[in-house]
Formats: sequence, structure tokens, C-alpha cells
Amino acid sequence: MVKITKEAALEYHQSGRAGKIEVKPTKPYRTQTDLSLAYSPGVAFPCLEIQENPDDAYKYTDKGNLVAVISNGTAVLGLGDIGAVSGKPVMEGKGLLFKIYGGIDVFDIEVDEKDPEKFCEAVERIAPTFGGINLEDIKAPECFYIEERLKHTLDIPVMHDDQHGTAIISAAGLKNALEVAGKDIKDVRIVVNGAGAAAISCTKLYVALGAQVENIVMLDSKGVITADRENLTEQKRLFATKRTDVHTLEEAMRGADVFVGLSKGNILTKDMIRSMADTPIVFALANPVPEISYEDAMDSRPDVLMATGRSDYPNQINNVIGFPYIFRGALDVNAKAINEEMKMAAVNAIADLAKQAVPDVVNDVYKVNNLTFGPAYFIPKPVDPRLITEVSAAVAKAAIDSGVARREITDWKIYKKSLSVLLGQETKLTQKLYDTARRHPQRVVFAEGIHPTMLKAAVQAKAEGICQPILLGNDEAITKLADQLDLSLEGIDIVNLRHPDEASRRERYARLLTEKHQRDGYTFQEANDKMFERNYFGMMMVETGEADAFITGLYTKYSNTVKVVNEVIGIRPEYKHFGTMHIINSPKGTLYIADTLVNQNPTEEQLIDIAKLTVQSVRFFNEEPVVAMISHSNFGSDTTEGAQKVKRTVRHMQNLFPNLAIDGEMQIGFALDRELRDELFPFTRLKGKDVNTLVFPNLTSARSSYKMLQSLGADCEIIGPIQMGLNKPIHFTDFGANVRDVVNITAVAVIDAYVEKLLKMY
Repeated sequence: MVKITKEAALEYHQSGRAGKIEVKPTKPYRTQTDLSLAYSPGVAFPCLEIQENPDDAYKYTDKGNLVAVISNGTAVLGLGDIGAVSGKPVMEGKGLLFKIYGGIDVFDIEVDEKDPEKFCEAVERIAPTFGGINLEDIKAPECFYIEERLKHTLDIPVMHDDQHGTAIISAAGLKNALEVAGKDIKDVRIVVNGAGAAAISCTKLYVALGAQVENIVMLDSKGVITADRENLTEQKRLFATKRTDVHTLEEAMRGADVFVGLSKGNILTKDMIRSMADTPIVFALANPVPEISYEDAMDSRPDVLMATGRSDYPNQINNVIGFPYIFRGALDVNAKAINEEMKMAAVNAIADLAKQAVPDVVNDVYKVNNLTFGPAYFIPKPVDPRLITEVSAAVAKAAIDSGVARREITDWKIYKKSLSVLLGQETKLTQKLYDTARRHPQRVVFAEGIHPTMLKAAVQAKAEGICQPILLGNDEAITKLADQLDLSLEGIDIVNLRHPDEASRRERYARLLTEKHQRDGYTFQEANDKMFERNYFGMMMVETGEADAFITGLYTKYSNTVKVVNEVIGIRPEYKHFGTMHIINSPKGTLYIADTLVNQNPTEEQLIDIAKLTVQSVRFFNEEPVVAMISHSNFGSDTTEGAQKVKRTVRHMQNLFPNLAIDGEMQIGFALDRELRDELFPFTRLKGKDVNTLVFPNLTSARSSYKMLQSLGADCEIIGPIQMGLNKPIHFTDFGANVRDVVNITAVAVIDAYVEKLLKMY
């Protein structure tokens, strides 16, 4: 775990723009018309609509996606009562988590008021602004009163995350840990060390899951909370034990099945854990120093099931697993509250998610290959992309079923897809690709079956229903790797091209390739030797119709692959060259970029072919191309050969396609800024249009453009490279492609193969 220093933390918060969050406009604002619509006089119309029907605020404003993170700074992250403004960095951080995990906008509000009545009055007066209230870092017992009052006086969701967030996540973890241990929650003895807001809420939720109050022992700083103790708060009295034989933590731990620590570090000893029942469950949630270290707990006995609040150990109980998705589901149905049914739905959804196969992105982040439900993994990881779809949908459904929703959701499949799009896990384009591929699955050969990324991609593509995968490689090695990665190869074909059983097929392919190139100096023996190479063999499978598409590139250099493609597949007869394209999906729209892989410094003839292929490929994705031919000059401002080559290409394309929106040569800044381009160059064919297609003058500029976006972590998805101009659906991957990248290319290859079949039919 990286050590966080004071200097690094302060620099992080003050560097660049101070703080961690900002407000961004969501509507156009450049023109006078835009501003008149945004403010006066246009803004009056939605105001009047809302006056007539207050719920229309969800329709015309950000209310339905806006949460207030509100604190008075009396119990800040273990720092205690440091004051409202001192807690602001924490509240901004909470806002950041809401945004990146739930797509929810946040205003952090620090209220300098410790009196619960006055605090509630302040919140009640600003509540109309928001779709939900997240109470944060307010000390007990005041937090109990504040939450209960606001839940009754406000008609929007209110949740004190310090209480319920921890409760929901730990309850899901406890539910699964008990399943791993083979124990029934109705029978287990539970020790809860701590009696603050989180501990009380956690214990209440455990009881809702089935835990028996008489089997619970709770401790505070004075020891075991017993029924005969005086001056107990209402909350502590709920869990005061009637047992007279326990007074200390050591005594309470003897024979206990579960320990939940919400107190302070290093108060639990190895001997205490040894005194617990078989397969004990230990949730040491004090942070950053747990009640007992993970190492000491595991050393005390081998059968312990351990969870902490830290990210560097298994089974982290982290509130970020819950609150963004609970509020997301509540906001999406314009809920009036977050009730017990919604909380329990979140518990069950989180618990169930841990039992499903773990997505590759999670394994990659944690540098593991086989996270599976069991002692080391009974709670989902915070980076699991499925949390937003599963938990939010469960919460939204519970809100509807329990009668607190103002808005119904009828198509849950579409709703879940919209959540994936919201966080960029999927885009409308990738959804469309996947849906189309599922309707017409094809046989796809994956060249590098022994590569972990390609193997995972093939299995995922099969699970998605996109294709029927065929893996090339040593069958024993692939099976062994699949076992190591905990992947099922059921329904997936493996072809060991070097196996003696494939000798006749290799010879058949070699004869076909020899006949094709008999005037190019090919011999049968040379062709037969090449059939031991996966790219030659796999492409011949497609060439002969024994497969429909081929994916390669994780091991092979592009130059070598291009050579094989030219020999085996060839270029479509109407062209002399082929190229590739990348698709950039960004919040501002989709861009198609060419040529990103094949032609290093294209001639005018090559550039014309690239432009024609790019136009055709954009239409393949059901978009009308608006093409900017990119250069370092603008419409003749430079007379060097590079600029003139692009200029001549534009002239040729415009003559060939008089109705096509294509122009140049132009710099990329003008290509992407419609207003500036129209003002300075009003004569172009692109006037009034937003460019969606960029054709670059050489490989370096095209590849650098999309790679720069990729390396900067820009908020966009990159799909590609997508081949343009080959006789068959042969597609390449980038050398550093991840599983999602390969699956995306597979979907494109499947559609490519299906379209080719349709063209042959007609």
C-alpha cells in the first residue's frame, strides 16, 4: 500500500485548481440564443411549469441528479469535532466519489451549527434544491435525531452514510461470510465493539437479517453494555445484554462466532480470536489501524474469515460499494425516501454480486487471476463495474414496490444499460454493436488462444452471445491456462494447428495458397511450412469458409500481420490499398479516425483509397460521414507537398462524390470547432455541420492523436483498429489491448462477417 504523506496530500488538494470538484454547464452557451434560452427570457417557461407542477423540477432541472453532502464537522473521519469548514475536504471527496461511481452531481454544504434543531432547520430550508440528502460526519447521538427528523419532514431521500453505508456493506459481507462458514445467522453469537452511529445501525441491520438480540453483546469505551447500567442512551439500550457473566471484551469473545469492530485499533488479541468458535468471522473495521491486524488474525488460527476497512487486504468493507448506487437507484425513480426495503435490497444485491464470476477489469486492478467466492472474497471489490447496474436497479425496484417512488421503471434491461452508459462502461455505439452481433453470431477464430487476454475475451464473447469462438493453440496449454484463470471452455472449440490430426487440413490450405500465388514464386513446401503459423492457418480458415472472421494482433507485429493478410486474404478488387480506423466515443460525440495502422506515409492514390474506405466504414456504422481531411495548413495556406497532397485528395473526393460532406485541407482545431470554421471559412462543404470523421495525412499523426487521448485518460472509449478494405473479416487488435478492447473488435468482426454474407446473397 502506498504511504500517504502530508506533503503529497496537501499538494494533491492545492495543485492546479484548488479542491477536488467543479460545476460544469450541460447545455450550449456560446451564442446569444443559447444564453437567452438558459437565462432570461427563456428560463421563465420552465419556472412557470414547475410552479404549476412542482414535480416538473425533476424534468427541467438537475434536481433529480443532485445530492447534498451535508455536515457540521462534528465527527470527521476519525479526526473528531474539527469544525464545519475543516471538514470541507472530506465532503468534496465524498462528492467526487458520488460522481465517479454513481454519475451523481453533488454540492457539499458545511453547516456551522451544532444544535440539532437549528441544523435541521437549515437543511429543511435548502432541501428543495436537491433530489437527495447525504448526511455526513455528524456525531452521535445527535445524528440519530437529525436523520429521523429530516426523514419525516422532507419528501426526498435522506441517509446518514456513516450509519447506513457501513451497515449495508457489512451486512452483505456478514451474510456471505456466514454462508462460507456454514452458519445460520439465527444461531450465531455476535460481539460488536463500539456503540456509535455506525455500530448501532450495523447491529440493527444484522437483526433485520435474522440475528437474535439475545445473542448480541455490544461494548463501548466502558466495557460490555449491560441492561443494569445507568444512563444508557435510547440506542444503546436496544442492545444492552441481560447476561451477567460478561463485562470485558476478552470475556465476550469466548465462544463467539462473529466479531464486528467499529472502535479503535489494536484492542483485539490473538488469544481472543483463538477463544472464538470454529470458523470465526472477524470484521476489524477501525481505519486505518484495525482492531487486530490482518496478519495477526490469520496467524492466530487458519480458519478465520477476515474483513477490514482497508483496500490492501481481502474483503474490504468500503462504503463506496453502497452509497453511490443506493442514491442512484433512489434518484432514478424520484424517490421520496430511502426506506428499510431499499436498504435490504442493497444488502442482497451486494451479497449476490460476490457470488458471480468476477469481471476481468477487477482481476486486472488487483493483479489476480481467479477471484472466486470464498474466504478471501465474500464482498465485491469497489471497482466492480456491475455494482451500479445490480445495486441501483435493486434499490430502484424496492422503492417502486414499497410505494416511495414518484416514477416507474418498466424495462429493467434498458435501465441497466443506461446505467452502464452513464459511467462510460458502455456507450450507445457499443451497445448497438453487441446487440447486432448477438442477433447474428458468427464463427470467430482467435489467433492467440494461449494469450490470457485473448482467452478471456473469447470466453466473454461466448458468454455475451456475440460469437462461436474457435481458439488456435495447444489444447493442453489452453485448458491449463483456463483452469488457472477459472474460465469455462464449454462450447468453445480449440484447434491445435500443429497436431498431426490437422496435417491434412494444413496440406489442403497449402495447396489452395500455392494455387493462388503460383505465379508469385510460391512452392507447396513453402506454403505448407507457413500453415504451422497461426496467422496463416487462421486466415485460411476464413478464406475457405470454415470460419467467418479472424482476430489477431496481441503477439504479432502489425507489419508481419499485414504481409500475411496480403498473401492470404487480399484487398477488395475495387481498391488497391487497405487501412484501419479507430472509433473515439466521447461525451461530445463519436469520432472516426483513419488511417491508424497500415499506411505510414500514404501517396495521393493511397490517401484517396483511405478516404473512400473511411466514408464507407462510417456508413457501415449507420452514420453519415462529415469528413475533414487533416493537414498542418488551412485551404492552401501552405504550399508544401504534404499539404498539396491532401488538397488534391479533397478535390478528387469532391468530384467523385458531389453530395459528400468532405473538405480540407485543414488543421484539426478548425475541423472540430464548427463555429470558428464557419466564421473564417464559410465556403466549405462542412458549413453548419459537426465533423465526425478525420482522415489524417500519415500514420504518425493519426496514431498519435488517438494514443494521446488514450494515455491522458480522457473521458472516452476507443474501439479499434477496425480494418477497412480486405476481402474477408480479418481484424487486428492493438498490442496492449485489454479484454474489453478485444471483445469490442470481436463484435465488429461478427457484424462484418454477417454483412459480407448478406452482400453475397444479394
